[in-house]
Amino acid sequence: MADEIKYEYKTVQTVRGTDGLVISRMQKDGWEFVEQSQGTLRSTLTFRRPKKPIPWPLVGAGATVLAIIAIVIATAAALSDGGEQKDEAAKPSAAVSEEPSGTPTSTPTAAERAAVEVITPENNSEFAALLKADTCDAANADFATKYAGRTISFDGSIVSMAPHGDYETRYDFLLGPGDKGPNTTVGPAFKYEDVNVAELSLTGEDVPAAIGVGDKFRFVAEVGDFNAVQCLFHLDPVSTETR
Repeated sequence: MADEIKYEYKTVQTVRGTDGLVISRMQKDGWEFVEQSQGTLRSTLTFRRPKKPIPWPLVGAGATVLAIIAIVIATAAALSDGGEQKDEAAKPSAAVSEEPSGTPTSTPTAAERAAVEVITPENNSEFAALLKADTCDAANADFATKYAGRTISFDGSIVSMAPHGDYETRYDFLLGPGDKGPNTTVGPAFKYEDVNVAELSLTGEDVPAAIGVGDKFRFVAEVGDFNAVQCLFHLDPVSTETR
Protein backbone atom coordinates (compact mmCIF):
# COMPACT_ATOMS: atom_id res chain seq x y z
CA MET A 1 0.00 0.00 0.00
CA ALA A 2 1.22 3.49 -0.82
CA ASP A 3 0.42 4.83 2.67
CA GLU A 4 2.00 1.93 4.59
CA ILE A 5 4.52 3.19 7.15
CA LYS A 6 7.99 1.73 6.79
CA TYR A 7 10.18 1.50 9.92
CA GLU A 8 13.86 1.23 10.66
CA TYR A 9 14.79 -0.87 13.71
CA LYS A 10 17.58 -0.68 16.29
CA THR A 11 18.50 -3.03 19.15
CA VAL A 12 20.39 -1.88 22.25
CA GLN A 13 21.91 -4.03 24.99
CA THR A 14 21.72 -2.64 28.52
CA VAL A 15 23.11 -3.70 31.88
CA ARG A 16 20.76 -4.52 34.75
CA GLY A 17 18.94 -1.52 36.17
CA THR A 18 19.54 0.90 33.27
CA ASP A 19 16.60 -0.06 31.03
CA GLY A 20 14.50 2.95 32.00
CA LEU A 21 17.36 5.38 31.35
CA VAL A 22 18.11 3.90 27.91
CA ILE A 23 14.43 3.86 26.86
CA SER A 24 14.01 7.50 27.94
CA ARG A 25 17.05 8.69 25.99
CA MET A 26 16.14 6.71 22.87
CA GLN A 27 12.60 8.13 22.94
CA LYS A 28 14.06 11.65 23.08
CA ASP A 29 15.87 10.80 19.83
CA GLY A 30 12.57 9.82 18.18
CA TRP A 31 12.70 6.04 18.69
CA GLU A 32 9.63 4.05 19.75
CA PHE A 33 10.14 1.24 22.29
CA VAL A 34 8.94 -2.10 20.82
CA GLU A 35 9.97 -4.97 23.10
CA GLN A 36 12.45 -6.16 25.74
CA SER A 37 14.32 -9.46 25.99
CA GLN A 38 15.50 -9.98 29.58
CA GLY A 39 18.75 -11.86 30.22
CA THR A 40 20.51 -12.73 33.48
CA LEU A 41 22.72 -9.62 33.58
CA ARG A 42 21.74 -7.78 30.39
CA SER A 43 18.58 -6.87 28.53
CA THR A 44 18.09 -6.43 24.79
CA LEU A 45 15.77 -3.54 23.91
CA THR A 46 14.23 -3.15 20.45
CA PHE A 47 13.21 0.25 19.06
CA ARG A 48 11.77 1.49 15.79
CA ARG A 49 10.98 4.77 14.04
CA PRO A 50 9.41 5.64 10.69
CA LYS A 51 11.77 5.95 7.77
CA LYS A 52 11.84 9.42 6.27
CA PRO A 53 10.97 9.32 2.53
CA ILE A 54 13.13 11.35 0.17
CA PRO A 55 11.04 13.94 -1.78
CA TRP A 56 10.92 13.14 -5.51
CA PRO A 57 12.28 16.57 -6.54
CA LEU A 58 15.35 15.91 -4.42
CA VAL A 59 15.72 12.42 -5.89
CA GLY A 60 15.66 13.86 -9.38
CA ALA A 61 18.11 16.61 -8.46
CA GLY A 62 20.42 14.08 -6.83
CA ALA A 63 20.38 11.88 -9.92
CA THR A 64 21.25 14.87 -12.09
CA VAL A 65 24.17 15.84 -9.87
CA LEU A 66 25.50 12.28 -9.89
CA ALA A 67 25.28 12.16 -13.68
CA ILE A 68 27.26 15.42 -13.97
CA ILE A 69 29.90 14.18 -11.53
CA ALA A 70 30.25 10.93 -13.50
CA ILE A 71 30.81 12.86 -16.75
CA VAL A 72 33.43 15.10 -15.13
CA ILE A 73 35.29 12.14 -13.64
CA ALA A 74 35.24 10.24 -16.93
CA THR A 75 36.56 13.26 -18.82
CA ALA A 76 39.32 13.88 -16.30
CA ALA A 77 40.30 10.21 -16.37
CA ALA A 78 40.52 10.22 -20.17
CA LEU A 79 42.70 13.35 -20.20
CA SER A 80 45.04 12.11 -17.49
CA ASP A 81 45.32 8.67 -19.10
CA GLY A 82 46.91 10.18 -22.18
CA GLY A 83 49.59 11.94 -20.16
CA GLU A 84 50.29 8.88 -18.08
CA GLN A 85 50.82 6.71 -21.17
CA LYS A 86 53.51 9.13 -22.43
CA ASP A 87 55.47 8.87 -19.19
CA GLU A 88 54.94 5.13 -18.71
CA ALA A 89 58.18 4.13 -20.44
CA ALA A 90 60.25 6.47 -18.23
CA LYS A 91 58.78 5.22 -14.96
CA PRO A 92 60.08 2.10 -13.20
CA SER A 93 57.51 -0.57 -12.69
CA ALA A 94 56.21 -0.89 -9.15
CA ALA A 95 54.07 -3.54 -7.56
CA VAL A 96 50.98 -2.19 -5.92
CA SER A 97 49.59 -4.09 -2.99
CA GLU A 98 46.30 -3.24 -1.45
CA GLU A 99 45.19 -4.84 1.78
CA PRO A 100 41.48 -5.41 2.23
CA SER A 101 40.02 -3.03 4.71
CA GLY A 102 38.70 -4.47 7.93
CA THR A 103 35.08 -4.61 8.86
CA PRO A 104 33.97 -1.04 9.68
CA THR A 105 32.99 -0.48 13.27
CA SER A 106 29.78 1.37 13.97
CA THR A 107 29.80 4.38 16.28
CA PRO A 108 27.76 3.64 19.43
CA THR A 109 24.73 5.80 20.09
CA ALA A 110 24.43 8.02 23.17
CA ALA A 111 22.08 5.48 24.75
CA GLU A 112 24.49 2.61 24.12
CA ARG A 113 27.38 4.58 25.58
CA ALA A 114 25.29 5.38 28.63
CA ALA A 115 24.55 1.68 29.17
CA VAL A 116 28.23 0.76 28.92
CA GLU A 117 29.49 3.63 31.04
CA VAL A 118 27.39 3.03 34.16
CA ILE A 119 29.82 3.14 37.09
CA THR A 120 29.68 0.18 39.47
CA PRO A 121 31.97 -1.07 42.27
CA GLU A 122 32.99 -3.87 39.92
CA ASN A 123 34.25 -1.65 37.08
CA ASN A 124 35.51 1.41 39.00
CA SER A 125 38.03 1.07 41.84
CA GLU A 126 37.40 4.65 43.05
CA PHE A 127 33.70 3.92 43.49
CA ALA A 128 34.45 0.61 45.24
CA ALA A 129 36.71 2.48 47.70
CA LEU A 130 34.11 5.25 48.18
CA LEU A 131 31.46 2.75 49.29
CA LYS A 132 33.77 1.74 52.16
CA ALA A 133 34.83 5.28 53.15
CA ASP A 134 33.50 7.48 55.96
CA THR A 135 30.51 9.75 55.26
CA CYS A 136 32.67 12.86 55.66
CA ASP A 137 35.82 11.51 53.98
CA ALA A 138 37.45 13.72 51.33
CA ALA A 139 36.88 10.89 48.85
CA ASN A 140 33.20 11.96 48.70
CA ALA A 141 34.00 15.44 47.37
CA ASP A 142 36.68 14.12 45.01
CA PHE A 143 34.32 11.56 43.49
CA ALA A 144 31.43 14.04 43.19
CA THR A 145 33.67 16.54 41.38
CA LYS A 146 35.24 14.02 39.02
CA TYR A 147 32.07 12.13 38.11
CA ALA A 148 29.38 14.83 38.30
CA GLY A 149 26.47 13.97 36.02
CA ARG A 150 27.61 10.37 35.49
CA THR A 151 25.45 7.35 36.33
CA ILE A 152 26.32 4.97 39.17
CA SER A 153 24.79 1.66 40.23
CA PHE A 154 25.16 -0.10 43.59
CA ASP A 155 23.43 -2.45 46.03
CA GLY A 156 22.10 -0.51 49.00
CA SER A 157 19.25 0.00 51.44
CA ILE A 158 17.08 2.83 52.79
CA VAL A 159 18.65 4.30 55.95
CA SER A 160 15.89 6.83 56.60
CA MET A 161 12.82 8.28 54.88
CA ALA A 162 11.08 11.51 55.87
CA PRO A 163 8.45 13.78 54.26
CA HIS A 164 9.92 16.75 52.42
CA GLY A 165 8.58 19.95 53.99
CA ASP A 166 4.79 19.99 54.20
CA TYR A 167 4.30 17.50 51.37
CA GLU A 168 2.71 14.15 52.19
CA THR A 169 3.77 12.39 49.00
CA ARG A 170 7.31 13.74 48.55
CA TYR A 171 10.23 12.54 50.62
CA ASP A 172 13.90 12.90 51.47
CA PHE A 173 15.58 9.49 51.31
CA LEU A 174 18.90 8.66 52.95
CA LEU A 175 20.55 5.66 51.31
CA GLY A 176 23.53 3.59 52.34
CA PRO A 177 25.57 0.89 50.61
CA GLY A 178 24.93 -2.67 51.75
CA ASP A 179 21.96 -4.28 53.50
CA LYS A 180 21.94 -2.78 57.01
CA GLY A 181 19.38 -0.01 56.52
CA PRO A 182 19.27 2.31 59.58
CA ASN A 183 22.26 0.43 61.08
CA THR A 184 24.55 1.38 58.19
CA THR A 185 27.87 2.72 59.51
CA VAL A 186 30.15 2.52 56.47
CA GLY A 187 30.04 4.43 53.20
CA PRO A 188 28.64 7.74 51.94
CA ALA A 189 25.33 9.20 53.12
CA PHE A 190 23.61 9.22 49.73
CA LYS A 191 20.54 11.47 49.62
CA TYR A 192 17.52 11.67 47.30
CA GLU A 193 15.91 15.04 48.08
CA ASP A 194 12.29 16.02 47.37
CA VAL A 195 11.21 13.00 45.29
CA ASN A 196 8.05 10.91 45.23
CA VAL A 197 7.90 7.13 45.02
CA ALA A 198 7.04 7.21 41.31
CA GLU A 199 10.30 9.05 40.58
CA LEU A 200 12.23 6.10 42.00
CA SER A 201 11.15 4.08 38.91
CA LEU A 202 10.76 0.82 40.81
CA THR A 203 11.56 -2.31 38.77
CA GLY A 204 12.18 -5.99 39.40
CA GLU A 205 10.30 -9.26 39.75
CA ASP A 206 8.46 -8.31 42.94
CA VAL A 207 7.82 -4.56 43.03
CA PRO A 208 6.41 -3.60 46.47
CA ALA A 209 3.20 -1.62 46.89
CA ALA A 210 4.97 0.55 49.49
CA ILE A 211 8.56 1.09 50.55
CA GLY A 212 10.15 1.92 53.88
CA VAL A 213 13.29 2.08 56.00
CA GLY A 214 15.47 -1.02 55.69
CA ASP A 215 14.24 -2.02 52.23
CA LYS A 216 17.04 -3.27 49.95
CA PHE A 217 17.40 -2.26 46.30
CA ARG A 218 19.81 -1.97 43.40
CA PHE A 219 20.03 1.81 43.05
CA VAL A 220 20.87 3.46 39.71
CA ALA A 221 21.36 7.21 40.07
CA GLU A 222 23.02 10.29 38.62
CA VAL A 223 25.89 11.81 40.60
CA GLY A 224 25.10 15.21 42.11
CA ASP A 225 27.12 17.38 44.51
CA PHE A 226 28.60 16.71 47.94
CA ASN A 227 27.66 18.95 50.88
CA ALA A 228 30.82 18.94 53.00
CA VAL A 229 29.11 20.73 55.91
CA GLN A 230 26.32 18.15 56.25
CA CYS A 231 28.40 15.26 54.82
CA LEU A 232 25.57 14.48 52.40
CA PHE A 233 26.21 13.10 48.91
CA HIS A 234 23.29 14.14 46.66
CA LEU A 235 22.03 11.83 43.91
CA ASP A 236 19.18 11.96 41.40
CA PRO A 237 17.24 8.67 40.98
CA VAL A 238 17.25 6.88 37.62
CA SER A 239 15.85 3.46 38.52
CA THR A 240 15.40 1.30 41.64
CA GLU A 241 15.40 -2.49 41.31
CA THR A 242 14.17 -4.84 44.02
CA ARG A 243 16.57 -7.54 45.20
